[in-house]
Amino acid sequence: MRALIQSSRWEWTIAGLIVFNAAILGLMTSPTVMDAIGPALVALDLAVIAVFVVEIGLRLYVHRLKFFRDPWSIFDFVVVAIAVFPSQHGASVLRALRILRVLRLISVVPTLRRVVGGLIAALPGMGSIVLLMAIIFYVFAVMATNLYGQTFPDWFGTIGASAYTLFQIMTLESWSMGIVRPVMAEYPYAWAFFVPFIMATAFTVLNLFIGIIVSAMQQEHEATLDAERQLLHDEQASIAEEMRKLRGEIGELRGELRKATEDAGTSAG
Repeated sequence: MRALIQSSRWEWTIAGLIVFNAAILGLMTSPTVMDAIGPALVALDLAVIAVFVVEIGLRLYVHRLKFFRDPWSIFDFVVVAIAVFPSQHGASVLRALRILRVLRLISVVPTLRRVVGGLIAALPGMGSIVLLMAIIFYVFAVMATNLYGQTFPDWFGTIGASAYTLFQIMTLESWSMGIVRPVMAEYPYAWAFFVPFIMATAFTVLNLFIGIIVSAMQQEHEATLDAERQLLHDEQASIAEEMRKLRGEIGELRGELRKATEDAGTSAG
């Protein structure tokens, strides 16, 4: 059973069921499809949930308490547990949470696990950048409220409104024609405020986010390669040790055969 649940064929089967179930959940959002084949989709959904529950049960049986020492196993357990509740309760929130089963692909596909591991490793460095961005946003929000709050109260009337407007500008979504140009119609030199803000956030701080994430993923990839190289080295060392033992045993057999041949020759003489 351990060999079965750890085999690549089993993992890809579960991954295929996850994708299949995701397609079913998508079809179940369509009233037209539900009117046509709703009962069949519900039956298929329940069947897939049953397979997921059995799979988690097998892993619990094989690994016992070690199951709860693996973060990915706990993640799978929580996702499947959430998936079970909508089949028993009618809450709309629980029905919406059924799509979380798709997240199990992260734990099944090794490459996705490495990506998530890299993102988690990047969190400490990202915290410093978030703090830096919060400071920048607060400074510019206070300035924007003082400069443009009276003329454009919907955009800059309060610090909160200014921060949200500046966030829209940082994402470069309708920032020029939608916000900056109307402000420049009243304040011609407003570009001297918004351009430095964009340079400091969209072109600098956000690129720091990308740099830290890329660096963390590179480290995660290198750690995986180091682990694979270490495993290969251990296997080669084990093979070399077995070869040395085999040579020793062959030498002993040759010695015994030579001795037996000599003893036979002496007896014949």
